[in-house]
Amino acid sequence: MTRASPHHAPLGFAGFVAIIAALMGLNAVAIDIMLPGLPEIAAAFTPDDVNRAQLVFSAYLAGFGLAQLAMGVLADRYGRKPVLIGGIAVYAAAGFACAFAPSLEVLLIARFVQGLGSAAPRVVATASVRDCYEGRDMAQVMSLSMVVFMAVPVIAPTLGQLILFVAPWPAVFVFLGLYALFMLWICATRLPETLRPEHRRPIRWASFAAALRSVFGARQTVGYMLAAGMFFGSLFGFINSAQQVLEEVLELGPWFVAVFALIAVAIAVSSLVNAQLVQRFGMRLLSHGAVCLCALFSAILLIGPEGLGVVGFLAVLSGVMLMIGLIFANFNALAMEPQGAVAGIAASVIGSVTALMGAGIGFTIGAAFDGTARPLALGFLVSAVVTIAILAVTERGRLFRSSPAAA
Repeated sequence: MTRASPHHAPLGFAGFVAIIAALMGLNAVAIDIMLPGLPEIAAAFTPDDVNRAQLVFSAYLAGFGLAQLAMGVLADRYGRKPVLIGGIAVYAAAGFACAFAPSLEVLLIARFVQGLGSAAPRVVATASVRDCYEGRDMAQVMSLSMVVFMAVPVIAPTLGQLILFVAPWPAVFVFLGLYALFMLWICATRLPETLRPEHRRPIRWASFAAALRSVFGARQTVGYMLAAGMFFGSLFGFINSAQQVLEEVLELGPWFVAVFALIAVAIAVSSLVNAQLVQRFGMRLLSHGAVCLCALFSAILLIGPEGLGVVGFLAVLSGVMLMIGLIFANFNALAMEPQGAVAGIAASVIGSVTALMGAGIGFTIGAAFDGTARPLALGFLVSAVVTIAILAVTERGRLFRSSPAAA
């Protein structure tokens, strides 16, 4: 097990991982908790175009992606903690604003602003891990954090459904605001500053340009950033269309939330498995193998529930989710690995690119819903195949390699 870094003292290893995971959970819960309420939002604002209600996801992701670059610059200049506190405050305020939105346009603006605020926890969480750990230790911390992050899809839709049993859809956004206020208190009172004073970078164009050259000049960073973006897109394609595919195509009805949670368990389990295996096998071997298996499972999904049956289709879909848990933490750690000197800007650039790619690809997959599961399956397959091509170029054809070195 990885030893606690002195850079987050007096907070211990478990406490540090727990806070990082909870910060990542701010982003995940803002998306997944909305799934049960999507029909209500559509009925309230877009009754003639149900797919348009998916914009509550895309607007959030657009703000989330665009703001990360600025968050990285600010976090490298002023430290991780002040930027984090400010971002969470914006997230909370926007959550309450969403609850009182009188129209879809106002709701989308508030969601966009909430996404802007959520960029701070994403950037600061990743940069703080890089401040304190590197190599396989960093991958293990990220994997342990991702267990909680990936467990959110299990809990959040059920929580959203429970809220909807007793209150209308705006109450879901009130909950998001209250959760953010709780995290604001935790971070203000428990989380130490992880950026050492000598590593703070002034806001100068020359310094910023140098950091960008470091990020975009590193073949490994660019390759794994783009690969992560492709898989982020396929995952959000699933989230965008999950309610329609599971509830309508598979005719699960009220069982949709429970089945979605069971599928999401696969991601949490594989993230935990990755945390245990990454020290032994390395990030490349695990993630490359998982992408190839994901492509295979996605090709099988094209048969559809008509050929596989509902249970068979769900089993294969769970297999795809199982592979995703072996991919995200490793791709992110590999992208960040060469960027120790500019971790804040690197985390923001990587997060911005992956989120914007995810928003675009995910919306495309979700908007293509045609009453069947085929657009979702095809989205998974194309994302996996393109990712394999990106990895092949990045690694100069040497996939699956493992070594006693950091990766």
